Amino acid sequence: MIESHILCQLGRVAPCVLAISLSITPGLAAADSNDAWAALVKGGHVALIRHGNAPPGYGGDPPGFKIDDCKTQRNLDEQGRREARALGEAFRDHGVRVDRILSSPWCRCLETARLMAVGPVETSWALVPDRDPSVSVRLRELKDIVAAWRGPGTLVLVTHAFTVRALLGFLPIQGETVVLKPGSGSAAGADLVGLIAAPE
Repeated sequence: MIESHILCQLGRVAPCVLAISLSITPGLAAADSNDAWAALVKGGHVALIRHGNAPPGYGGDPPGFKIDDCKTQRNLDEQGRREARALGEAFRDHGVRVDRILSSPWCRCLETARLMAVGPVETSWALVPDRDPSVSVRLRELKDIVAAWRGPGTLVLVTHAFTVRALLGFLPIQGETVVLKPGSGSAAGADLVGLIAAPE
């Protein structure tokens, strides 16, 4: 499992950053992807998706951005839109039943969720990184959402890299899907099943 490759020291203040693609072999990556798809097809799991490609691909938004004005934000480019459509198509091709889809209210996340076309999209501030790491109200809410999910289908959450890092301890690449089995005793409220790479 991928968990054995996440070498974060518990209790450290500085967040642990892990480049998954550099830390697992291609064979393990393929196995994890297969496990991840099998879990989603089975149902009762959570697909935590980082939005599609949005240049420059790191950091936040331009100074003075407005949450209600997409033109002021960092947005998907054509590659990111292709990734979102292809991911939705992969969900349908695999026969994944999506019971609910939540997105961060940021435009790049909403566009990813809508272009996937796997169901009606709701917004949730639990999918936005906490500005103050010492007051993790959103993270606690996200953990509760993940831990409580039982299906029968899949819960899709479209979010940001820093939200995933706060929950699981690593940064996914843009367009990558992290599959979780909810309800465990872990600090994240779920166990990591595997990763699905961003569509090419």
